[in-house]
Amino acid sequence: MDTATSAPVVRAGRREWTGLAILASIALLLSVDVSVLYLALPHMSSGLGADATEQLWIMDIYSFMLAGFLVTMGTLGDRIGRRKLLLIGAAAFGALSVVAAYSTGPEMLIVGRALLGIAGATLMPSSMALIRNMFHDQAQMNAAIGLWFGCFMIGMASGPLVGGVLLEHFWWGSAFLLGVPFMLVVLFFGRTLLPEYKDPDAGRLDLASVALSMGAILPMIYGLKEIARTGLHPVPVLAMAAGIGLGVVFVRRQRRLADPMVDLRLFRDRVFSATLAILLLGGIVMAGTTLMSTLYLQAVEGLSPLKAGLWLVPQNIAMIIALGAGPALAKRIRPAYVMAGGLAIAAAGLAVHTQVPADGGTALLVTGLVVTSAGIALPMALGNGIIMSAAPPEKAGSAASLTETSGEFGVAVGVALLGSLGTAVYRGMLPESPEAIRESVTAGIAGARHLPELLDSVRTAFAGGLHAVAGVGGLIFLTLAVITLVTLRHRAPLTD
Repeated sequence: MDTATSAPVVRAGRREWTGLAILASIALLLSVDVSVLYLALPHMSSGLGADATEQLWIMDIYSFMLAGFLVTMGTLGDRIGRRKLLLIGAAAFGALSVVAAYSTGPEMLIVGRALLGIAGATLMPSSMALIRNMFHDQAQMNAAIGLWFGCFMIGMASGPLVGGVLLEHFWWGSAFLLGVPFMLVVLFFGRTLLPEYKDPDAGRLDLASVALSMGAILPMIYGLKEIARTGLHPVPVLAMAAGIGLGVVFVRRQRRLADPMVDLRLFRDRVFSATLAILLLGGIVMAGTTLMSTLYLQAVEGLSPLKAGLWLVPQNIAMIIALGAGPALAKRIRPAYVMAGGLAIAAAGLAVHTQVPADGGTALLVTGLVVTSAGIALPMALGNGIIMSAAPPEKAGSAASLTETSGEFGVAVGVALLGSLGTAVYRGMLPESPEAIRESVTAGIAGARHLPELLDSVRTAFAGGLHAVAGVGGLIFLTLAVITLVTLRHRAPLTD
């Protein structure tokens, strides 16, 4: 039955919207914390004497542990209470931020980042699940989720600016200390402004399922990241195979348990499963597009990481605006039409990308990114609201963890698959060039810097890879637009 036609529900008041500000501050912190570290990494490496391998682990271990523990923490919040888990995670995140800031060696920082990832996994699903419990009206829920995501994007956009200021005046550890005041605010106000909610009929947490979920997710994320970084090799392929195998065992175990860690009945709802797939595939395309765009700005156009990051700010601003506009439009137009229209707009933005020249195309590239980001924000804002409303309130933590885990997978798969597509096209357009030139566009630009003819070929080859990724991404968006219309067309406009 269409949720828009169900009985009237209690609308959120001032307390709920004030509580949302607490939850949105968490989203803001987590996104700033990620984007600021890209600038801080060289300073950390110099200060701690980290080698290339240790640098990779400093950056990657956080996302590994975050992805691995999201499902566990989402389910744990359903059992012990979402506010309780959120406050525990906030205290841990604040304390571990201090530990990371004052690390005395790369090993200590890697361990600190790993524990921060686990703490972050307690915050994300609990935040979205609490939004589900605080906002029962569908229109208000979508608006709240849009604001939550908007704050996340503000953090991504402001991270390079905040990082630049901090690193200019303080030492690299100041980037981690950003988390301390945020978490103090959450701890101080969270107990009074956020409601407690847990599944009254939840059973005990199955530790074997916890181990299986991490055993499935961590090797998959590791394998995808390694394939994106070094190409197809036995170790990452075997890791992914092991993850898939353990994932199958995990699913079979959930079907047998009376109190499963993940309620697979959620996927029987066509709206839930289709919307989750739409967001996953959309995330894959956006991750691959952003990767290729960043490489273009830095390797082809020769911009510094800070300048490249500043050129990406307009796309984040466009996404922030569209995240707020989506729920407003869905009050007048059926959500399926808003989401499908957004996907069509995103495809148009990628069509612009297919016209980016081999050199001097920064303005056209950024224009395409702005259009694409504004378009994809419409299904993002509404899709997450649809998923959360499709799940029963007692399963909100589990549903939130599934959406966020799919987001982590979307980034990893997009970078691995679409990044590999771009690299394959790049190499295919340089058949006679030395292997060092064909390895990557970064290596190609560096190796051909004093050879103008070869440099033009390298830039043209990378533009070909960029066009291929954009073309495939545009076709995926158009296909998702059709799926959205077919699957969700029955949902009425949101009530005011």
